[in-house]
Amino acid sequence: MKITLRQLQIFLAVAQSGSTTAAADLVALSQSAASAALNELENTLAVQLFDRVGKRLMLNDNGRLLLPQAQHLLDAANTIEQQFLTPDQVGAELHIGASTTIGSYMLPQMVAAYRRDHPQLRVRALVANTADIVDAVSNFEVDAALIEGPCHANDVDVEPWMTDELIVVASPHHALAAQGKELSLRSLSEADWLLREEGSGTREAVEHALLPYLHHLPSACEFGNSEAIKRATAEGMGISCLSRAVVADLLESGRLIELATPLPPLRRHFYMVRNRHRVLSVRLASLLDFCRDWAIRHEQRQE
Repeated sequence: MKITLRQLQIFLAVAQSGSTTAAADLVALSQSAASAALNELENTLAVQLFDRVGKRLMLNDNGRLLLPQAQHLLDAANTIEQQFLTPDQVGAELHIGASTTIGSYMLPQMVAAYRRDHPQLRVRALVANTADIVDAVSNFEVDAALIEGPCHANDVDVEPWMTDELIVVASPHHALAAQGKELSLRSLSEADWLLREEGSGTREAVEHALLPYLHHLPSACEFGNSEAIKRATAEGMGISCLSRAVVADLLESGRLIELATPLPPLRRHFYMVRNRHRVLSVRLASLLDFCRDWAIRHEQRQE
């Protein structure tokens, strides 16, 4: 076999950085060695993998064809190396993904608690909306992920993880809050709602919970994270439906209030996902078991 994993590693580094100089820094080689390895790979395959545009190297159709295969092979090689490391072994590392609400309000506490028992483990966290996190799982960019919306990918195993409570909140100075009584569905359907962006698990969960009752959810403004929504809601820009965990601090301080509505209890499921083709290492299995136990304890505290 003439193709080497090192050549593929350099190819991916060039694809990521756009030059052999920058790629050499990523893989700890000299620029000349990185350039030579890329030339050897192209000569072996008898194709050009990049278009030379000025000083930048841009993937062409050959390069785009090779990219996912190279990533898969390198990930498999890394899995072989890493699966024999215990969580406490120096150099052990996990890449975890989380959708925005989980990543902002739950993951830091979970990782901190886990690392107290496994201080040698390094954790790299990717936080983005649910759609992007599922893509990262599918593309082997993270070892596993926790998401707050449905997963529609075919190559991902999905496990229910925990239940989250959604509540409707407003500024205490908002017109609906001033009514001081249970709101009608009509009042809610005519209100200005502050929502997450399309592709967000929170957005999908809110629409799934509210649309059967309100039939229409007029968006006054969309934000890329729940923190921005709750701050805008506290400023009176509109009302919102968010996780109780997200708004707990502003409810306690009085900057937000929970609106009385005729809606039934609003709940959504969080999920644990991983690529079904990824080998489950001892280290990853240990962390996932911890996440399951953490979810059980969290829901017991909410009862």
